[in-house]
Amino acid sequence: MSLLISRLSKLRLGKSRRSPLLSNGFSSSSRKEQTPPCYIVLAELCEPYKAGLGKLYISKVHNDMIDRERKVVHGELVYNDIFGTVVTIGASNGWVATLNGKDGILRLQDDLNPYASYTDPKRIPLPPLVTLPRCQTQIVTNVSMSSSSPEDEDCVVAVKFLGPQLSFCRPAHTKPEWVNIRIDNPCFYSSRVMFSKKDNVFRILGAGGHLMGSWDLQNHKHKIQRLRFENIPVLTKPTNEFMDSCCTYEHLVESVTTSETFMLKQYKKTSEIVEGVASMKTRNLMVFKLDDEGNAVYTQDIGGLVIFLSMSEPFCVPASSFRLLPNSVETLDSCEHGFVDLDDRYAYTNIGCPNPAPFFIPPQNID
Repeated sequence: MSLLISRLSKLRLGKSRRSPLLSNGFSSSSRKEQTPPCYIVLAELCEPYKAGLGKLYISKVHNDMIDRERKVVHGELVYNDIFGTVVTIGASNGWVATLNGKDGILRLQDDLNPYASYTDPKRIPLPPLVTLPRCQTQIVTNVSMSSSSPEDEDCVVAVKFLGPQLSFCRPAHTKPEWVNIRIDNPCFYSSRVMFSKKDNVFRILGAGGHLMGSWDLQNHKHKIQRLRFENIPVLTKPTNEFMDSCCTYEHLVESVTTSETFMLKQYKKTSEIVEGVASMKTRNLMVFKLDDEGNAVYTQDIGGLVIFLSMSEPFCVPASSFRLLPNSVETLDSCEHGFVDLDDRYAYTNIGCPNPAPFFIPPQNID
C-alpha cells in the first residue's frame, strides 16, 4: 500500500479548477461562451476508398435536419471492423480514445470533435500499457479525464479495463507513466470510471449500484462507500417482472452548475435482431440523487438539467442555456437515439441504422 501511495503522488491533481459550464444564458462576463452539445449523426466512407478517409455528419442536439457540420477524418476511427488497425474504446470531454492493435498504444485524439482543428488534429500517445498479474488490458470499459484537455499540466487520464485493473496516467508530465490499481471486488469488474470535479476524485459504481469506489489522487485516499436506496417507487408486479427481464446499466453523472451527483439505472431490452446483431432499446430509466452520506434518493425531478448518456463519459448541462427540454435524459447508442422525459419516465427512442460513433460531445469553450 505504501508503494501505491508513493506512486499516486506522482499523479497528484492540482487545485480544483471549477470553470463554470456555460455562458450562453448567463450574463457574467467571467463565464466563457460555449458551443452547444452535439453528436455524430452518421459516418460514411469517402472515395477513393483506398485513401482510408471517412466523412462525419455532426448535428447539434435536437437539430437533426439543419446546420449539419461535415468533417473528414481517418476512417479507422469510426469503422474499426473494416480497417482492423485501431479500436475506438471511448471518449471524454470531446477527446476520443483509441487502442492500436499493432503497437498496443492508447492514444487520445480530437478528430471527432467538430470544434477542433480540421487540418491539424491532435493525437496524444500514452505510454505502453502495463498489465497487472491476472488482469488484461485488451478490453477497455471506458476512459475518463480530470480536465477538458490531456495537454493540461494537471490532467489525469483514467482507464478502466474489463476486470480488476484501473490505470492512471498524466499525459502532460515530462515522463508520463501508468499507475495501476487492482480492484479485488468483482462488482466493479465491468464498471465505468468517471471524474468528479466537485470532489476532485475518480469514482466507479459497482454493479447494481450498491457500492461506489472513490480514488482521491491528491490526498492519496481510496474509499468504498455503501449506497442506500430511498424513496423507491412502488411498482406493479408486471412492471417489476418486465424490468427484471431487461439488461440494466448504471451510470454516474455530475452537474458542475448545481454540484449535484446522480446515479441513473438504464433498462434496455432487445428490440430486433438483424443478421445476428441485437439492437437494444431503452425501455425505462430511474434517477437517484446521491448525497455525501451515501443516500441514493429516487427522484423524477432534476430541475432544469439535461443528462447525456452515450459511449462517451456522461455529462450534464442546464437546459435553458441551450434551449433543450429540462428534466430529461438524452440517450445515444450504436443503434438507438432518444430521450426520456423524467416527468412521466417515458422513453422516446428511435432504432435506426448502426451509428459507428455514438458519442455525445459536451460543450466546448469558445476562445
